[in-house]
Amino acid sequence: IYSLNCQHLCVLVLFSSYVLLPVFSSFSTFCKLQRTFHLNAMRKSGDVVLGGLFEHWFVKYYLLIVNGYTLCVSFDIQGFRHANTMVFAIEEINRNSNLLPNVTLGYTLYDNCGTLGIAFRASLSLVSGQEEQVILDGTCAGSPPVLGIVGDSYSTFTIAVSSVIGLYRLPLVSYFATCPCLSDRQSFPSFFRTIPSDTFQVRAMIQIMKRFGWTWAGLLVSDDDYGLHAARTFQFDLALSGGGCLSYSEVLPWGNDPAELRRIVDLIKISTARVVIVFAHETHMIHLMEEVVRQNVIGLQWMASEAWASVSVLQTPDLMPYLAGTIGIAIRRGEIPGYREFLLRILPEQNYNSSYGNSLVMFWEYTFQCRFAPPPAGWVEAGGALCTGEEKLEDVETELLDVSNLRPEYNVYKAVYALAYALNDMLQCEPGRGPFSGHSCGNLKELEPWQLVHYLQKVNFTTSFGDQVSFDANGDALPIYDIMSWQWFPDGRTEVQNVGEFKRSASKGEELTIDEDKIFWNFDSKKPPRSVCSESCPPGTRMARKKGEPVCCFDCIPCSEGKISNETDSMECTSCLEDFWSSPQRDHCVPKKTEFLSYYEPLGICLTTTSLLGTCICALVLGIFICYRSTPMVRANNSELSFLLLASLKLCFLCSLLFIGRPRLWTCQLRHAAFGISFVLCVSCILVKTMVVLAVFKASKPGGTASLKWFGAMQQRGTVIVLTSIQAAICTAWIVSASPAPYKNTQYHNDKIVYECVVGSTVGFAVLLGYIGSLAILSFLLAFLARNLPDNFNEAKLITFSMLIFCAVWVAFVPAYVNSPGKYADAVEVFAILASSFGLLLALFGPKCFIILLRPEKNTKKAIMGRSTTKS
Repeated sequence: IYSLNCQHLCVLVLFSSYVLLPVFSSFSTFCKLQRTFHLNAMRKSGDVVLGGLFEHWFVKYYLLIVNGYTLCVSFDIQGFRHANTMVFAIEEINRNSNLLPNVTLGYTLYDNCGTLGIAFRASLSLVSGQEEQVILDGTCAGSPPVLGIVGDSYSTFTIAVSSVIGLYRLPLVSYFATCPCLSDRQSFPSFFRTIPSDTFQVRAMIQIMKRFGWTWAGLLVSDDDYGLHAARTFQFDLALSGGGCLSYSEVLPWGNDPAELRRIVDLIKISTARVVIVFAHETHMIHLMEEVVRQNVIGLQWMASEAWASVSVLQTPDLMPYLAGTIGIAIRRGEIPGYREFLLRILPEQNYNSSYGNSLVMFWEYTFQCRFAPPPAGWVEAGGALCTGEEKLEDVETELLDVSNLRPEYNVYKAVYALAYALNDMLQCEPGRGPFSGHSCGNLKELEPWQLVHYLQKVNFTTSFGDQVSFDANGDALPIYDIMSWQWFPDGRTEVQNVGEFKRSASKGEELTIDEDKIFWNFDSKKPPRSVCSESCPPGTRMARKKGEPVCCFDCIPCSEGKISNETDSMECTSCLEDFWSSPQRDHCVPKKTEFLSYYEPLGICLTTTSLLGTCICALVLGIFICYRSTPMVRANNSELSFLLLASLKLCFLCSLLFIGRPRLWTCQLRHAAFGISFVLCVSCILVKTMVVLAVFKASKPGGTASLKWFGAMQQRGTVIVLTSIQAAICTAWIVSASPAPYKNTQYHNDKIVYECVVGSTVGFAVLLGYIGSLAILSFLLAFLARNLPDNFNEAKLITFSMLIFCAVWVAFVPAYVNSPGKYADAVEVFAILASSFGLLLALFGPKCFIILLRPEKNTKKAIMGRSTTKS
């Protein structure tokens, strides 16, 4: 290499010793090529020469070498068109007075024959040149044979070539190599490409899967750098995005391996994944589809990488029943004005040493099935008629002239222009303001390749088609892909139609645009297929992974009570707030049902009616007593206490209403206070009445009249007031220290809120009940002692019976109250109040009302005060 010293040159050539075997006789004079390797080439001289690596031909089974010429056995029209695209771009630039004025670009394009070894030799020939002898002047000054290289097409070839070319910082701009590994600037410091990296293609695939809800797919890749790196990137990005899982990931064999292909197709058949993604070349797909057709595997949605997304060799009547509807990621299609006219102007010449070399002659013989005489040196004579060179390309159907779908060609076109713009920017550098050491600029006479790399990194231009071309820090161009759909019409015609695009911009990020109405779906439903491992879990359920299977395979478990999931495919169920509960479908929270002893439920209605009935009976009895207040039956044993007792019983009946209805603070505070005070008032009256009976009986005995002075009307009233005041003080202290309050109890039922009144202080409640109980027991004991007094109508017996009922009710109340949940505790307490109140009312006033109303003859002083004959 002219810009390097002799030692570097010899190290490089020794590295490729199986191609170029250098020997040098003197370190101070020259380096000489021992052997020249002949390559199919297209050349044109210029002030600056650009190199190119293309696949005009490809090796099918073997490589033919005749008289030092490497001959491939199958012609590749697409590769030949790629090379012509570079020729067209260079000629167009040479005609452009605004780009590289006064500089003529030349080219040296080599055919890699689809073989790594030839591609490697061709790249080294571009870098080192083909001159027989290099004269050394000590400085090795001068420009390299080529300033930059456009190529190669295969990722594997490009990795090998760039690994060596990068050592000398010679720019290599690929139009078709997509391996993500090439974005590593440490390993490939001078590599650029005008095709997006497979990293972006993988994201495009994943976005399409998300668009149509495909979370379960199979992945097939070729056994090379292109496929293996794509598989690694796809699996990583798919797991990172959470957009789906792979049912299987298989590597397609090189060549036709029936056993391996049969195994892969069998795996596709038994898999539940309906989507198959293939990162491979068309040759892999041809062998794979032969086995697919043999086993008649239909009902699959194929997704194609850019390597085969638009190839016509697969769009045949035999394969379209299986591949119709394929969605492909294709290289951005572009338009190159004047390109078809340029192709029509190329004609073969009998001079095989023209700029096209042998390539055009080979193309002509391949297209028109003729032969030139004599054949080029080393070229195997073709059969058929003689070629005249005047055949018309427009008269034959050739893929060369099909410029309606320029995709790799458009990338070649952009690659050439990128090198030209970078060189133009370098030549416009003002001396003293350059980017290099000492603010120097590069020049054509002493040009270093790394200087062009510097400008190529900063290049930014817009093509005539409107696409912006620039490179990021890794040498990748602004990514953009076309989304293609393979159309299959009823008349048998096929067409690959553009249905959208996927691109990334600095302002909007990654964007996927698809016109779904244009997509052809090769299914009876004419809709996108369903491809999932497990159906989505509806709201109200959560996902539970299946052990040993990918995350996309799961069971749907209903949420437990009190928890919900209101989204599809929820991983967890969330608990409802305290006052809410899960709906029957477990998809939303609903307010919990509230439970309390209501006025509107049957139990509440019965208790309310009973309470009002008792109040009315008390009022009726009070009315009877008022009407008959002058009768002996009413006046006996202090009528005033009887009136007060009836009033207190009336309060007892009414206080039970405070236990019915939604608990509130004032009702919780008032219910127990009213209950406690009312019953103490009632029991106090009974106690005083009992004491009066005993005092009167004692006064009837000789010397007992003195005891009556302690049971006068004032003393009776005072005793009742004092006893009741004690209870009032207990209630006041209880409310002040630890007031009863409403409470939402969720312990009884998870789905209900039981509104109840908490007592606040259990001690206060116990003291209140204990005080009532002590008065009742005292009254019972006194009445029991006075039960056999000799009066004809002895009220002590009634008091004894009433207290017995009262005590029995409240002794039974305590365990029943403690074991009754929620509203039933209130119902038990109301029932106890009503039962004890009715017991007192009926026991004390039932017999009196019976005599007053139905036995008036007994309502006399004589009848009441008379002695029985047996006792007299």
